[in-house]
Amino acid sequence: MKAIIVCASVSHGNTKRIAEVLGQVLSAPVVEPEQLDPAELATCDLVGFGSGIFSGKFHPRLRRFVRSLPQEERGRAFVFATSGLPEPRLRPFSRPLVRLLEQKGYAVGDVFSCRGYDTWLPFRLVGGINKARPDAGDLALAHAFAQGLRDRSGAAS
Repeated sequence: MKAIIVCASVSHGNTKRIAEVLGQVLSAPVVEPEQLDPAELATCDLVGFGSGIFSGKFHPRLRRFVRSLPQEERGRAFVFATSGLPEPRLRPFSRPLVRLLEQKGYAVGDVFSCRGYDTWLPFRLVGGINKARPDAGDLALAHAFAQGLRDRSGAAS
């Protein structure tokens, strides 16, 4: 299985830490959206797309990258994020990106999110929230998530 992880991690490195764990388990490189030729995605069996959440949305660089992809038949994809606040059940922040990826031809079946250190206003006024996140437990959950992706693909460990 050939995999790649597209990650926009800009504030505190929260999402990059998660992406690196996912990449280690999946034997996948972690790249910034601007570092990747979109044509390379056609050679991948599995693509991860992730960023921190800003005002309830994925980072604009990641969203722009996905919007720039041509619509064609593609493989599997998953979405991952870190956020200061939990993902709302009624209006999940992952839903718009999942729908966009599906419009681009991906089969998206898996989403991972965890808390991350957040200093966005008004949290900055109190020194931020989730200062120790993602923690060892979050990284272990990301590892298990990636193992599940790998196992479902039929790839050997």
